[in-house]
Amino acid sequence: MSRTRTAMLAALALVAGASGTAFAVVPGDVGAAAVPCTVDYKVQNQWDTGFTAAVTVTNNSAAKSNWSLKWSYAGNQKVTSGWNAKISQSGAAVTAANESYNGTLATGGSTSFGFQGTYSGTNAIPATFTLDGVTCNVDGGGGPTDPPGPTGPKVDNPYSGAKVYVNPEWSAKAAAEPGGSRISNQPTGVWLDRIAAINGVNGGMGLRDHLDEALTQKGSGELVVQLVIYNLPGRDCAALASNGELGPTEIDKYKTQYIDPIAAILADPKYAALRIVNTIEIDSLPNLVTNTGSRPTATPECDVMKANGNYQKGVGYALNKLGDAANVYNYIDAGHHGWIGWDDNFAPSAALFKEAATTEGATVNDVHGFITNTANYSALKENNFTINDNAGGKSVRESKWVDWNRYVDELSFAQAFRNQLVTSGFNSDIGMLIDTSRNGWGGAARPTGPGATTSVDTYVDGGRYDRRIHIGNWCNQSGAGLGERPQASPAAGIDAYVWMKPPGESDGSSEFIENDEGKGFDRMCDPTYTGNPRNGNNMSGALPNSPLSGHWFSAQFQELMKNAYPAL
Repeated sequence: MSRTRTAMLAALALVAGASGTAFAVVPGDVGAAAVPCTVDYKVQNQWDTGFTAAVTVTNNSAAKSNWSLKWSYAGNQKVTSGWNAKISQSGAAVTAANESYNGTLATGGSTSFGFQGTYSGTNAIPATFTLDGVTCNVDGGGGPTDPPGPTGPKVDNPYSGAKVYVNPEWSAKAAAEPGGSRISNQPTGVWLDRIAAINGVNGGMGLRDHLDEALTQKGSGELVVQLVIYNLPGRDCAALASNGELGPTEIDKYKTQYIDPIAAILADPKYAALRIVNTIEIDSLPNLVTNTGSRPTATPECDVMKANGNYQKGVGYALNKLGDAANVYNYIDAGHHGWIGWDDNFAPSAALFKEAATTEGATVNDVHGFITNTANYSALKENNFTINDNAGGKSVRESKWVDWNRYVDELSFAQAFRNQLVTSGFNSDIGMLIDTSRNGWGGAARPTGPGATTSVDTYVDGGRYDRRIHIGNWCNQSGAGLGERPQASPAAGIDAYVWMKPPGESDGSSEFIENDEGKGFDRMCDPTYTGNPRNGNNMSGALPNSPLSGHWFSAQFQELMKNAYPAL
């Protein structure tokens, strides 16, 4: 699934902008071991006067504790801003040096950074790169080589040039709400949250029904169908509202009764013309990083899942089996900035995802990208403060809200985490999805500017769009609104904004409700709950009178429409 320059140029009719790559020696080339360093330089998005680029550097020499990459432009390109590197420019010459947190570059190790720039005329790829004075991409005097041709029919971004499937069951519920027709034609994810969902529950649509309807919606153009693969053994080990039907050890049942039947349906040639996007197992792998061991947030259930390895095995098996079809695009769930944006969680989570993606026969080529903020509320972009601001003599990172996180919003996190994932061994052309179904935070409570600078907390709290009591609150949040509407290629490295969580479907019940769906009662869905270490022992911020997770919650749907941003 290596989506190279050749493949991207062939797809330019679908993709806005141009892409190019200055590659290292192609793996397997004779003498490749002699190349001291390689550089993968990609123009990700390009418009009339500007562009964004992603750069991955691989060090094949002695390990480094600091690094500096240099190149020169043949044209008038100017770097205007960057991330994950300190970038400076003098004339045509550009220098990108490590930040304090990514200076280590092991032998064989890679690091990635990105930037935005301006240009006019042509935007040629630099011909030569040097890492600490040593020329990269060179073996005995050669220059950058063209990458290999496309290795399969997958497109770089499945959302580009495509419509996205509208689930008629969700659409009917939305349209039945007062004012709901304003958004009832929006595409949302189809959740396969138990074995019975494959064939349909209580007379509802099963997977084949949805795919058949998708063929009707497709017409003569391209169409994406979004599926949520969500039924791991011991699912959601740190919460109770979304526990699943399979016990911690039932990995074989997961494989044979859940993944195998789904894979068989997706492989049916009848559906080969659809672009099928799988969101793989939300709220699973990050739990093994943040909610195990001696951490105050640890739970016995997560310790069990870390010990038995069934999260990694399940994700790996799903990637392997579902990724076999040429029209299937797998995106692994990557939590959100308020979960793994801290230094202790950031790189370890990426390493764990790599472990899962190379388990049970899977490889990184089975991973088309990652999705963040699934079914969550983190604001897409906080415009009234940045992580680099200071107020009241303190850094924004010292505020109670940010609490030493490196990220204040989901877009900056998704772009930075994409680079970390590439550094950890995923393909350099992976894309990110961001779920914007409930992170708009509009309405009367939306701040119009920064908070007062009297203290760092008044500055952050007065300016932040995300109005949750604590960033760890996740259940049916009061005051939340619909976010950006689904759209393709909205920002550098982002394949799409999506509504993977269908607005109006509950996160969990506010009190215990008997059910045969394997769903427990989590106090985080109780508006009277005073909290736990995972939300700083704050109130839950949940709406009252909520039904079981996945069931229709009219009051929440109305709240989301009322507080939508952009407004409806």
